Amino acid sequence: RVFTPVNFDVTEDRENILLLDLSNGERVSIRLKPDWAPNHVERVKTLTRQGFYDGIIFHRVIDGFMAQTGDPTGTGTGGSELPDIAEEFHRMPHVRGSVSMARSASPDSANSQFFLVFYPRFNLDENYTNFGRVIANMAAVDAIERKHRKWHGKQVKKGIKKANARKRVEKRAKKQLRKTTKEDIVKSMFTKKRD
Repeated sequence: RVFTPVNFDVTEDRENILLLDLSNGERVSIRLKPDWAPNHVERVKTLTRQGFYDGIIFHRVIDGFMAQTGDPTGTGTGGSELPDIAEEFHRMPHVRGSVSMARSASPDSANSQFFLVFYPRFNLDENYTNFGRVIANMAAVDAIERKHRKWHGKQVKKGIKKANARKRVEKRAKKQLRKTTKEDIVKSMFTKKRD
């Protein structure tokens, strides 16, 4: 399979340019790549023509990773009324500015949600359908407000709990070590184990 390179000229092939108008007045141009993922590109075009994406927020924004949109409920669980589409995974890498379809655990569950990648994420390659690239105003994408949602807070709390548990274990080990005398350590080093 041959993949054409991304054309960064916003005056060419305008049928395959998605214009994303942000609430801060900025406009982002995205080159859609039907040769990479024809069904995903067609889905985004269809929903755009229907006005589906108008007024929808970026409900999931993770600093250093991506900004996700396309859910009319704003919760990350919604989608369009159209049926889900099958994956179109390929080898084009998820680099800065890549636009990829979001999905649930099932590879064939993409519907309307998509995300824009802030930095390269090669672990997404051949796991998520990459269907385009930001070709103008990536600075506006970088400026999308990062929101701390409850689901993110839970992840952070879990991380803190694990770190605190690790600290407690280390503290107990140090305390136990202080109780152990230098002689005990030397004895244990040279005492032969008896079978």
